[in-house]
Amino acid sequence: MRPPKSKALAVLQDYGLILFGCFVYVISWTSFMIPGGVVNGGLTGLCAIIELGTGLPVAYSYIVINAILIIVGSIIMGRGFGFKTIFAILVNTVLFRVMPLFPALQAVPGNFLFVEERILIPIIGGLLEAVGISIIFSRGGSTGGTDILAIVINKFWPVSLGLVFVLCDLVIIASILLIPGKTFSDMIYGYVAMICFSLGVDYITTGRKSSVQLLVFSDNYEKIADYVNKVMNRGVTALSAVGWYTRKDKKVLLIMVRKYETSQITRAIKDIDPKAFVSISPATGVFGEGFEEMKTGIKKKK
Repeated sequence: MRPPKSKALAVLQDYGLILFGCFVYVISWTSFMIPGGVVNGGLTGLCAIIELGTGLPVAYSYIVINAILIIVGSIIMGRGFGFKTIFAILVNTVLFRVMPLFPALQAVPGNFLFVEERILIPIIGGLLEAVGISIIFSRGGSTGGTDILAIVINKFWPVSLGLVFVLCDLVIIASILLIPGKTFSDMIYGYVAMICFSLGVDYITTGRKSSVQLLVFSDNYEKIADYVNKVMNRGVTALSAVGWYTRKDKKVLLIMVRKYETSQITRAIKDIDPKAFVSISPATGVFGEGFEEMKTGIKKKK
C-alpha cells in the first residue's frame, strides 16, 4: 500500500498537471483560434461560435452548458461525474474569463504571437488544444461537453462514441456559416483545426504505445535474437521456415517492439548482418507481458 504522504503527493501532482493542461487548452482558444476567427469542434467550439455571433464571453456559456449536461447526465445515467472533470471545467471557466484580459497574449497584428499566414492559426491552435486535452486525459480528467452528451446518447442508441464526437464536431464547425460575414473558408479552417487536434491527441496519447511487428531473415539470427533478448529486454520467437529458392531450412525471427524502438533494433540488425532482410508492419493491438493488458470486460474471480 502506498504511504499516505506519497499518495497525497500523487494527488497534488495529478491536479497540478490538470491545471497546466487546462492552461494550454485555454491558450489555444483565447490566443489563437478565437482571435483568428477559427472554431474547432466540441462544446468550446460551440461557445466560441456564440461569442463570435453575440459577443457573450465563452466562459459564461461554457459553464452554463456544462452544468446542464452534468445535471442531465447524472439524472439519466444515475451516476456522478468525477471530481477531476468538475475541477477541469471550473478551471477552464476561470481561465476563459481571465486570459482575454491580457491582449498581449492574443495572436493579432502587433503582438508577439501573431502569425501572418492564417492557415497556421488552426494548425497551432489544434495542436495546442491536443496537448492540453492529452495532459488532462492522462490524469483522469475531462473537459465535459460533448463527452457527457456522447455517453447519454450511447445509452439509448447503439451508436459508437467516436461517431457521436465526429458528428457533433462536423455540425458545430459548419454552424459558423450562420454568423454574418463568415464564409466557406472559415468552415474549412475549422476542419483543419479538427484534423490537427485529432491527429495530435492520437499521437500524444498512443504514439509511444503503438507497436510494430518485425520479421527478420538472417543467417546470424542467433546474434540478433540474443541482442533483442539481452539488450532490449524483448521477447523473440524463432519460426522454422524453408527458403524456396535454396530449398534450405531457415529460422525467421518474429519480434514485437514499440514503434519508438524501431530505429534501435534496425541499427543493431544492420550492424550484425548488413545483408539481413527485414519486414516491418504496424500492429494495431499487442497484448501480453511488456505491452498492453487484454481488456475483455470480464472481471477476474477473486
